[in-house]
Amino acid sequence: MILISGGGSNMMAIVRAAEREQWARRFDARVAAVISNKADAAGLALAQAQGVATAVVRHQDYPSREAFDAALAQAIDVHAPALVVLAGFMRILTPGFVMRYEGRLLNIHPSLLPAFPGLHTHRRAIEAGCRVSGVTVHQVTTELDHGPILAQAVVPVLPDDTPEALAERVLAQEHWIYPQAIARWLSETD
Repeated sequence: MILISGGGSNMMAIVRAAEREQWARRFDARVAAVISNKADAAGLALAQAQGVATAVVRHQDYPSREAFDAALAQAIDVHAPALVVLAGFMRILTPGFVMRYEGRLLNIHPSLLPAFPGLHTHRRAIEAGCRVSGVTVHQVTTELDHGPILAQAVVPVLPDDTPEALAERVLAQEHWIYPQAIARWLSETD
């Protein structure tokens, strides 16, 4: 199960890796569905083109985070996933939701955690004078961007970097590291 909010490039990297690396045969695993909190998320069309089921649970349709998370959990549980993967899902999840999927909820964050949790990571890394930045795959806990780290990849911060240029190089590493971390998680829980 993959949750998205936008373009779906990490989701597509995962879907392609699952097919290329034959996760169905190796781990008895597949991408069961893609759910977005935004009906216009471009990643939904990409998933549909790959034959992956999609659904939309719009956060605006619910009066609270708890109500949204309850509806999202219902949509997820229809597929009984072994793993829930956040791939550009831009919502802070409630503790109840996180606890429901404890140990099987993964996220990718565009920094070398614990540095720069939250938003604007590339700008913050450049402003702090960092020589390296990167990406972290971690288990989701109730504390934002602080769960156990499963994998990291380092990306150099170049002297003339802009947040956009750094983001592009980090995203390339995300597409490589996230499927690897998921495959490792699947192999360890198989």
